[in-house]
Amino acid sequence: MQIAKQYNGSMLFGLQGGVLMGPSGLGMFKSFSLSLFPYKGIMVLETMANLGLVYYMFLVGLEMDLRTLTRTGRKAVSIAVAGFTVPFTMGTALFYVLQKHETPRESRFGFMCWGTALGFTAFPVLIRILAELKLIHTELGRTAMASAIITELISWVFLALTIALSSSISTILWAGLSTVAFVLVSIFVIRPVIAWIVGRAPEKDNFSEFYVCLILTGVTICGFITDACGVDAIVGAFVFGLIIPNGVLRGVLVEKLEEFVTGLLLPLYFTVTGLRTNVVSTWGKVSFIWFMGVVVFACIAKAVGVLLVSFFYQLPVREGAALGMLLNTKGLLAIVVLNVGRDKLILNDTTYTIMVLVLLSTTIIIIPIINAIYKPVRRFMPYKRRTIQRSKPNAELRMLACIHATRNIPSIINLLEASNGNPRSPICIFVLHLVELTGRASAMLIVHSTNKAGATPSSLGSTASANHPNQSHSDQIVSSFEKYEQESNGTVSVQPLTAISPYVTMHEDICSLAEDKRVAIVILPFHKHQTIDGNMEDSNAAFRGVNQNVLVNAPCSVGILVDRGLGGVSSDNFICRIAMLYIGGPDDREALYYAWRMSGRPGVQLTVVRFVPGQNVVEVEPVDVPNESQGGILTLITDYETEKNLDEEFINDFRLKTVSDEQVVYVEKVVNNGEETVTAIRSMEHNYELYLVGRGQGMVSPLTTGLSEWSDCPELGAIGDILVSSDFASKVSVLVVQQYAGIGPDRDSAMSTPDGSGHRLGGVMHKRMGRDGSDGFEPFVNHGAVDSSSNWKV
Repeated sequence: MQIAKQYNGSMLFGLQGGVLMGPSGLGMFKSFSLSLFPYKGIMVLETMANLGLVYYMFLVGLEMDLRTLTRTGRKAVSIAVAGFTVPFTMGTALFYVLQKHETPRESRFGFMCWGTALGFTAFPVLIRILAELKLIHTELGRTAMASAIITELISWVFLALTIALSSSISTILWAGLSTVAFVLVSIFVIRPVIAWIVGRAPEKDNFSEFYVCLILTGVTICGFITDACGVDAIVGAFVFGLIIPNGVLRGVLVEKLEEFVTGLLLPLYFTVTGLRTNVVSTWGKVSFIWFMGVVVFACIAKAVGVLLVSFFYQLPVREGAALGMLLNTKGLLAIVVLNVGRDKLILNDTTYTIMVLVLLSTTIIIIPIINAIYKPVRRFMPYKRRTIQRSKPNAELRMLACIHATRNIPSIINLLEASNGNPRSPICIFVLHLVELTGRASAMLIVHSTNKAGATPSSLGSTASANHPNQSHSDQIVSSFEKYEQESNGTVSVQPLTAISPYVTMHEDICSLAEDKRVAIVILPFHKHQTIDGNMEDSNAAFRGVNQNVLVNAPCSVGILVDRGLGGVSSDNFICRIAMLYIGGPDDREALYYAWRMSGRPGVQLTVVRFVPGQNVVEVEPVDVPNESQGGILTLITDYETEKNLDEEFINDFRLKTVSDEQVVYVEKVVNNGEETVTAIRSMEHNYELYLVGRGQGMVSPLTTGLSEWSDCPELGAIGDILVSSDFASKVSVLVVQQYAGIGPDRDSAMSTPDGSGHRLGGVMHKRMGRDGSDGFEPFVNHGAVDSSSNWKV
């Protein structure tokens, strides 16, 4: 079931259902066959199936972005040519060998059908597989997609040749010349006319049914023209889809057609193909050994061709093999080639049935093979600026801000405004709109254009339309941050993106993007938002899981922003009063360094409140934590005395450099335990717009003893949870910062596992056995008497 879901389930189930109901299964009983599929019923079924095929090919043309060809390198072209030539040659050889030994002789052009079917790569299916396997934004995925586009275009040429070669010479000339003329007219006449009509549409963001019906009529007309030219109607539909101008119209057409065509009409085509497949009669003419030989050669032929080119470009063997398997994906066009061959009498029932079964077999086994030979491991890229504290003061600060809804926009913009972007240290912000993957869509990452005239989104390595279900929200996000970029006078650069994926894997997209863009901090919105009466209400419970997973897996520092009015700060005469609560540890140092940067912006007033232990403080004792050999636990151990020394050194440096800064106020409060810390925080004057605190992972202080035992939101740490609790009088926004622990600001050695498989949460990484017997790491939060953010106890 999972394979079918990942790999074009309608094709699998349609073919299987057709085979079972056809002459190979229940169709052997004439009474059943005549009652369920009478002659008139078959005619209606085939008519609907062919209509669905025409409109599906129109959708394929709509979703194919030929602009990718302009960015295609020599490597992708070489892989595509080799990936088509080798299996085409293999298919030709197998056809003639099988024809000579097992099957009666037939048309001399039957090899064209076999070779084209084996050399074909289903680009739409490949996109969905890459998205499901999280490979779409890897170098392997980009190479596979570029090669697949070229391979599919080559397959279309060979399909047209196959149709033409089944006719006379005069018919071939007429078909070739008229088809070329149709393509030229489509590009230079029909496309400009459609663009003119679209430009005159009164509602360019929501096209009416009239425009949709007009385009659908054009599909049938183009199909009729190419059919009259001597090639199949699907060629006209495909070309018509290609020439539709990029923009919202494509998204509207896909949205209105995809469910109906792929959910209803297309399975009928696969069912008809299965009904034509006679397995019983084939086994009487062809041995099982011959069939398995064809399956094996069909799978390895493309892989061998791709591997040969991979060796030339010095790609790893495993990556080359995986690329060959990915390009082995078969889809609808391969089935179309076989049906055309059968209708034109190029293939007989035996050769037709064998190749249908070969395609069905390769479809089933391809995903397990890819999973077996290629398991990508995310390794940290060699960059050091993973934290704000390690960032150079006079260099660009790179940040990633995640947004769930438009209500997150004002608070993120005001946080950026307070972050002190300036000509000496500008800010590069990647704004990521997080959208849940629903329905039949594919996971994708959309990179929006930075054109000031209008931000038109374009998918990065995806065939998905620019118009997705949350397109209006994305447009609003893009326009808001684009306006902010223009008003920043070059001190802030913005790159908007949209990630569409399931919530359970959304953190992978966030962490991968942070890694690729080499950001210093990821800003996440809290999973609760403030209501009109001032209380906090859950926005979506899944947001909390995303935040927790990012905290565990992030390759840089992370900040969770709790918005309780920060978005209401006026950008005119910007004034932002910030209170930084400092107890100690790497997270607090990261938070203070960020606040220190903010204090350099005019209008920002920073108050640093440091809590220092009094004479009656209760010292902490280390907890004995078993090592990996004892209990399978990977532990991030923080030396308490070392951290105290680092805190003193950092605070002294901060006070020395800000002693004459009128925008910075430093205050110390003496407390002895967690209760006194809470009392001191409650007694503060809460005339601030933002609290800035560290999460406190890997570090415990006697000043926070017992605070985490009743924590509602452990991801905020002990102090952060108190500040956002419902019984806390102040309603101030809070930013909780966790410093990246793999490469600490005061350390030279990495403390994370090289492959990033160890999860960090609360300073302890717990290793557990996965369900499949493999080593799986799961985050663990201790809600007991021991502070979950430390290795110490009272």
